[in-house]
Amino acid sequence: MGDVIVIQFSTLDGVVSDPNSWAFGAGPVTEDKFRLGERMATGVQLYGRHTWEQFAKLWPGRDSDYARLMNTVPKRVATRTGVDTTAWANSAAVEGDLAGWVTAERERRDIVVIGSLSVVRALAAADLVDEYRVITFPAVVGAGDRLFAAGPPAEFRFTVAEPVGTTVLTMFRRSVDRTP
Repeated sequence: MGDVIVIQFSTLDGVVSDPNSWAFGAGPVTEDKFRLGERMATGVQLYGRHTWEQFAKLWPGRDSDYARLMNTVPKRVATRTGVDTTAWANSAAVEGDLAGWVTAERERRDIVVIGSLSVVRALAAADLVDEYRVITFPAVVGAGDRLFAAGPPAEFRFTVAEPVGTTVLTMFRRSVDRTP
């Protein structure tokens, strides 16, 4: 069984919305800063439509080892309005109920949710998230959407904090076993 892993960019004050205004000033993502390793190659990436559309403009034109990985892994888009998945190779829309799709898909492989706060919130509400990996940038923006309004959920424990360039990677892992 695979894990559902949420990856997010965050500011020091916990804001995850509008990373284009603060995250990408630190330079382009050219490596696996989230330390996903083989999970990137063997899992599936899940995006909300808006985040997928932004990435579909960015990644296909890049040529690095990490860009080739981003362009070749399977990608799924949670959308109510549809999306032209031909804009980014190996993409397809999620058909039907998102929580049902995630529940079935995690039986086969890891699901890496990239950005897409509305998707993250839906999966958290359905108790489907196993791990959060957050890259914190040295910026304070004061206002915006936060991943954790009141801190990480109680059923998650802090597992890792390590510097990644000018940022810090923090991981929170579910500490409560959901298996019967």
